Amino acid sequence: MTVNESDWSRLQALLDAEDGPLLPALRRDFPGLAFVRCDASDMAASRPFRVTPTADVYLIDGRDHCVSLTSDLGAATGVLIALRERS
Repeated sequence: MTVNESDWSRLQALLDAEDGPLLPALRRDFPGLAFVRCDASDMAASRPFRVTPTADVYLIDGRDHCVSLTSDLGAATGVLIALRERS
């Protein structure tokens, strides 16, 4: 499964809601996509696809042998959520 604009709109609504555990909700609503969470400091050298108030969001392309980051929704097979510390 790859991400389309409609999927992204739904994904972004869940990311913005911050209502309860995020990854279980994302995995439930998008069973064909991979979701990964890490600390924002782990991704400091990369440019996020989108920025939310609490996280930097990256798209993952896992179609080939190696996983890579992408900015192409049509190539995205997953989402990496890099959480920032709350102040």
